[in-house]
Amino acid sequence: MFSGIIEETGRVEALEASSDPEGGTTLTIRGPHVLGDTRLGDSIAVNGVCLTVTSRDEDRFTVGLAPETLKKTNLGSLSPGDGVNLERALGVSGRFDGHMVQGHVETTARIAARTEDGDSLRIRFAIDPAYGRYIVPKGYVAVDGISLTVIDADGSTHFSVMLIAWTQDHVTLSRKQVDDAVNVETDIVGRYVEHFMRL
Repeated sequence: MFSGIIEETGRVEALEASSDPEGGTTLTIRGPHVLGDTRLGDSIAVNGVCLTVTSRDEDRFTVGLAPETLKKTNLGSLSPGDGVNLERALGVSGRFDGHMVQGHVETTARIAARTEDGDSLRIRFAIDPAYGRYIVPKGYVAVDGISLTVIDADGSTHFSVMLIAWTQDHVTLSRKQVDDAVNVETDIVGRYVEHFMRL
């Protein structure tokens, strides 16, 4: 479980697909801060995707990407030097800010518009209605792992968030441009409610 409060912006060092057809894809990231107390087998959210640390040294770590992960997220389009949002799994004794983020990205959305609003930045996204239906005004959404409040939602095809100046300086989302893909995890509460209503 994660909170959507980004701890560090890491840097991609390598994205390598195995030459073995049965093999997977490995992603290597430089992120010294999140490695402070991280052990092999621990979970780190990379752009909101819960991944298992398979190797590490002092300031970099490697995770494996399954085909389903590559299909559902933006991780397969990363290149060396790209920034990624990083967050360690929540500890049971820590403070809980943000909202309940599982690290189970459901889909990607595209940036439809960027608008400066004072020193804040409003970003509008276009999303598949199958997932946009769970996004409601003033509710929560995780975008590239960042816990954000939904400013408005246009039916189920578009929604907007606002990044304050501090957040812009500490996450990768503020540097993305129109038409870039972002990972989206909707609030699980709405999905559970819908599920139970069907029973």
